[in-house]
Amino acid sequence: MLKYIPSLTDTVIEEIPERVTLAVEISNCRGNCPGCHSPFLRDDIGEELTESAIDKLLGGNFGVNCFLFLGEGSDSAALLSLARHIKSRWPGVETAVYSGRDKVEDEYYECFDYVKTGPYIEALGPLNKPSTNQRLFYHRQDITSRFWKR
Repeated sequence: MLKYIPSLTDTVIEEIPERVTLAVEISNCRGNCPGCHSPFLRDDIGEELTESAIDKLLGGNFGVNCFLFLGEGSDSAALLSLARHIKSRWPGVETAVYSGRDKVEDEYYECFDYVKTGPYIEALGPLNKPSTNQRLFYHRQDITSRFWKR
Protein backbone atom coordinates (compact mmCIF):
# COMPACT_ATOMS: atom_id res chain seq x y z
CA MET A 1 0.00 0.00 0.00
CA LEU A 2 1.15 3.51 -0.85
CA LYS A 3 0.07 6.48 1.26
CA TYR A 4 -0.07 10.15 0.33
CA ILE A 5 -0.89 13.43 2.00
CA PRO A 6 -3.99 14.86 0.24
CA SER A 7 -3.59 18.33 1.77
CA LEU A 8 -0.11 18.65 0.23
CA THR A 9 -1.13 17.61 -3.28
CA ASP A 10 -0.57 20.56 -5.60
CA THR A 11 -0.23 21.54 -9.24
CA VAL A 12 3.31 22.76 -9.93
CA ILE A 13 5.27 23.95 -12.96
CA GLU A 14 8.89 23.76 -11.79
CA GLU A 15 9.39 20.14 -10.72
CA ILE A 16 9.29 18.64 -14.21
CA PRO A 17 10.50 20.80 -17.13
CA GLU A 18 7.80 22.07 -19.48
CA ARG A 19 5.04 20.11 -17.73
CA VAL A 20 2.02 21.07 -15.67
CA THR A 21 2.54 18.57 -12.91
CA LEU A 22 0.30 17.19 -10.21
CA ALA A 23 2.76 16.62 -7.34
CA VAL A 24 1.69 14.05 -4.75
CA GLU A 25 3.67 13.72 -1.51
CA ILE A 26 4.24 10.05 -0.65
CA SER A 27 4.82 9.02 2.98
CA ASN A 28 6.86 6.14 4.43
CA CYS A 29 10.03 7.55 2.86
CA ARG A 30 12.95 5.16 3.18
CA GLY A 31 15.49 7.98 3.00
CA ASN A 32 17.11 9.85 5.83
CA CYS A 33 18.61 12.87 4.08
CA PRO A 34 20.09 15.50 6.42
CA GLY A 35 18.39 18.80 5.62
CA CYS A 36 15.27 17.08 4.23
CA HIS A 37 12.51 19.64 3.59
CA SER A 38 9.78 17.18 4.68
CA PRO A 39 11.11 14.84 7.39
CA PHE A 40 7.53 14.07 8.51
CA LEU A 41 7.16 12.04 5.29
CA ARG A 42 9.33 9.34 6.87
CA ASP A 43 6.31 8.47 9.04
CA ASP A 44 3.45 6.13 8.17
CA ILE A 45 0.87 8.90 7.67
CA GLY A 46 -1.76 9.96 5.19
CA GLU A 47 -4.37 8.17 3.15
CA GLU A 48 -4.05 5.19 0.86
CA LEU A 49 -3.28 6.21 -2.72
CA THR A 50 -5.48 4.05 -4.91
CA GLU A 51 -6.36 3.98 -8.59
CA SER A 52 -9.69 5.59 -7.68
CA ALA A 53 -7.94 8.40 -5.76
CA ILE A 54 -5.62 9.01 -8.71
CA ASP A 55 -8.57 9.13 -11.12
CA LYS A 56 -10.30 11.72 -8.91
CA LEU A 57 -7.12 13.80 -8.62
CA LEU A 58 -6.46 13.78 -12.36
CA GLY A 59 -10.11 14.22 -13.28
CA GLY A 60 -10.30 17.33 -11.12
CA ASN A 61 -7.14 18.97 -12.45
CA PHE A 62 -7.73 20.04 -16.04
CA GLY A 63 -4.53 20.81 -17.90
CA VAL A 64 -2.24 18.54 -15.88
CA ASN A 65 0.03 16.54 -18.18
CA CYS A 66 2.31 14.88 -15.61
CA PHE A 67 1.69 12.97 -12.38
CA LEU A 68 4.63 13.15 -9.95
CA PHE A 69 5.12 10.76 -7.05
CA LEU A 70 7.23 12.81 -4.63
CA GLY A 71 8.86 9.79 -3.07
CA GLU A 72 8.63 6.04 -3.44
CA GLY A 73 7.08 5.04 -0.14
CA SER A 74 7.74 1.56 1.17
CA ASP A 75 5.76 -0.51 -1.35
CA SER A 76 7.46 -0.47 -4.74
CA ALA A 77 4.98 -2.98 -6.22
CA ALA A 78 2.08 -0.62 -5.41
CA LEU A 79 4.03 2.36 -6.77
CA LEU A 80 4.75 0.63 -10.08
CA SER A 81 1.17 -0.63 -10.34
CA LEU A 82 -0.21 2.90 -9.87
CA ALA A 83 2.20 4.26 -12.50
CA ARG A 84 0.96 1.60 -14.93
CA HIS A 85 -2.63 2.55 -14.13
CA ILE A 86 -1.95 6.20 -15.01
CA LYS A 87 -0.33 5.20 -18.30
CA SER A 88 -3.27 2.99 -19.29
CA ARG A 89 -6.14 5.17 -18.00
CA TRP A 90 -4.66 8.62 -18.70
CA PRO A 91 -2.68 8.34 -21.98
CA GLY A 92 -1.97 12.09 -22.19
CA VAL A 93 -0.40 12.19 -18.73
CA GLU A 94 3.26 11.38 -18.23
CA THR A 95 4.52 9.82 -14.99
CA ALA A 96 7.38 10.88 -12.75
CA VAL A 97 8.95 9.70 -9.51
CA TYR A 98 11.45 11.30 -7.17
CA SER A 99 13.65 8.66 -5.57
CA GLY A 100 16.26 9.43 -2.97
CA ARG A 101 18.30 6.42 -4.03
CA ASP A 102 21.38 6.65 -6.24
CA LYS A 103 20.11 3.88 -8.51
CA VAL A 104 16.68 2.47 -9.20
CA GLU A 105 15.62 -0.77 -10.83
CA ASP A 106 15.22 -0.87 -14.63
CA GLU A 107 11.49 -1.35 -14.15
CA TYR A 108 11.27 2.26 -12.93
CA TYR A 109 12.50 3.49 -16.31
CA GLU A 110 9.83 1.36 -17.98
CA CYS A 111 6.97 2.65 -15.79
CA PHE A 112 7.97 6.30 -15.43
CA ASP A 113 8.77 8.89 -18.07
CA TYR A 114 10.80 10.90 -15.53
CA VAL A 115 12.97 9.44 -12.78
CA LYS A 116 14.86 11.61 -10.29
CA THR A 117 17.66 9.84 -8.44
CA GLY A 118 20.03 10.75 -5.66
CA PRO A 119 19.59 11.69 -2.03
CA TYR A 120 19.44 15.36 -1.15
CA ILE A 121 22.88 16.47 0.04
CA GLU A 122 22.63 20.00 1.35
CA ALA A 123 26.26 20.92 0.54
CA LEU A 124 25.73 19.91 -3.12
CA GLY A 125 22.35 21.58 -3.49
CA PRO A 126 19.14 20.68 -5.32
CA LEU A 127 18.58 20.07 -9.04
CA ASN A 128 18.91 23.75 -9.96
CA LYS A 129 22.56 23.83 -8.83
CA PRO A 130 25.22 22.49 -11.22
CA SER A 131 27.01 21.02 -8.18
CA THR A 132 24.07 18.71 -7.34
CA ASN A 133 24.47 14.98 -7.01
CA GLN A 134 20.81 14.48 -7.97
CA ARG A 135 19.82 13.63 -11.54
CA LEU A 136 16.57 13.81 -13.47
CA PHE A 137 16.17 11.38 -16.34
CA TYR A 138 13.62 11.51 -19.14
CA HIS A 139 13.36 8.08 -20.77
CA ARG A 140 16.83 7.29 -19.39
CA GLN A 141 18.38 10.49 -20.79
CA ASP A 142 19.90 12.81 -18.16
CA ILE A 143 18.13 16.18 -18.45
CA THR A 144 19.35 17.66 -15.16
CA SER A 145 21.09 20.57 -16.89
CA ARG A 146 17.70 21.94 -17.98
CA PHE A 147 17.34 23.20 -14.41
CA TRP A 148 20.54 25.25 -14.51
CA LYS A 149 20.29 28.90 -15.46
CA ARG A 150 22.84 29.86 -18.05
